[in-house]
Amino acid sequence: MMGALDWLQRKLIVATSRTKRSTDFIALLVTLDHLYGPKPGVATKPVVIVLDNGPIHVSKATSAALAARAHWLTVEWLPKYAPELNDIEVVWHDLKAFNLAHKTFTDADTLDAAIHTAVADLNTERNRDPLGEQRISA
Repeated sequence: MMGALDWLQRKLIVATSRTKRSTDFIALLVTLDHLYGPKPGVATKPVVIVLDNGPIHVSKATSAALAARAHWLTVEWLPKYAPELNDIEVVWHDLKAFNLAHKTFTDADTLDAAIHTAVADLNTERNRDPLGEQRISA
């Protein structure tokens, strides 16, 4: 499981795979291309991605993929061995501790479906408008 956290929309974007390789991370970048990348006739907004120094983030293949997106995607690198600075780690903890904890999955496909359902639930919870359902007291 790997993903990106969109702070503006308060949305978690997750990709699941059975491996944790550079090609899996590049597939996540392709998803980000579709969501945030340049589109014909639409003004391109700059996007910043914050990455730790994990092996899949610093590989040659990933470096080439990031360089190909440099015109719209800026990379900010976290210091090595500083997971407390990585905001998505809190989200991963919530997902694992509260949404997927104490459950048994019969196979990888069931786990994959559960992850995507839990992410959808988290996104709904994070995007709830606390002022949207106010009642006027009489």
